[in-house]
Amino acid sequence: MRIFENINIDFMGKRTTFFLISSALILIGLINILVRGLSFGIDFKGGTEIALQFEKPVEISFVRDQIENIGLGDVEVKTFGGATGILLRTELQEVPAEVLPNVKSKIENLIAGTYPGVNKTVVDSSNTYITYSFTDAQTAEVISNNLFNAGFQTSKVIDDPQDRSVLVRIGISDWIKDNLVEKFSDNKFTVLKEDKVGPKVGQELKKDAVIAVVLSLIVILIYIGFRFKFTFAVGAVIALFHDVLITLGLFALLYGVIPGLNLEISITVLAAFLTLIGYSINDTVVVFDRVREHLKIHKTLPLEENMNRAINKTFSRTIITGLATIFSIIILIIFGGEVLRGFAFALFVGMIAGTYSSVFVASAFVLEMANRTKKKVEF
Repeated sequence: MRIFENINIDFMGKRTTFFLISSALILIGLINILVRGLSFGIDFKGGTEIALQFEKPVEISFVRDQIENIGLGDVEVKTFGGATGILLRTELQEVPAEVLPNVKSKIENLIAGTYPGVNKTVVDSSNTYITYSFTDAQTAEVISNNLFNAGFQTSKVIDDPQDRSVLVRIGISDWIKDNLVEKFSDNKFTVLKEDKVGPKVGQELKKDAVIAVVLSLIVILIYIGFRFKFTFAVGAVIALFHDVLITLGLFALLYGVIPGLNLEISITVLAAFLTLIGYSINDTVVVFDRVREHLKIHKTLPLEENMNRAINKTFSRTIITGLATIFSIIILIIFGGEVLRGFAFALFVGMIAGTYSSVFVASAFVLEMANRTKKKVEF
């Protein structure tokens, strides 16, 4: 299949217009990044993410009301993978101190309800667990099972049938589950996952993410510099910065605007940025390869004309490849679920920006540098 097979567009003659368009898009993005800021997921800022799976479809507004009433502060509630899934996000790492006495009281009441007046000793206690010791192993086993059925995560301290101790974990998911069990008695649910990231780990991940992107750009600069010319390498990296800044700016601009579209910066979104960098540089190298071929064949023609011929020759391939990729990403956005939606959206915007920059930015920047430095580009 071939489209735009015999076109003759003066791309380089319109480079000033393309520069203005790109500058405007980048400026709008930077303003939104500075004013609205970027919303980072728990991968980078730390917190807890909990996924619940209900047996039947659930009304998210009702779940949100119940969560807000249990004392966990600001908790983000959204659908997860369909009408039966709920995703909860909070910056908390553990049950708040003001809620902790209620949790411990709940545990004590459950133990007393199982065996009134039972002899027990608190062996160890913290904000995240309590360890009890009972008079015999059978009592410990029955109480452990009852606490588990009530929504708490329990285990034996030692893997021994005669062990008389019970460890009760106090996690945010346990507290949520305990409070929601009665509210959803006709619609049982399970905790699919509970992911925690400490603030220190989040800051390290954020720093490592920036290093990963910068190092990838440096390696690409060196690679293009050796394969082509340093001028081409600079043009390619400028085009990559163009793609990343436009995509980041759109994340800042649209966050919270489109319902159901998760635009938090997470590890998966970082993977999307690295993917679009790879895609964009591959597209740019294809164009640069054709430019080099034309410069070797038509040595007497001006650089601008050779670039126009090369871009016109590769334009069909660029558009077909870009459309095929974008159509696939659209399917991923629609059917990929909540977890992949931010990843797919970053790819969608990045692929469009990458296709645009391969044609209208990278080569145009090389031509502009060559004209300003008055140096002839030869291979």
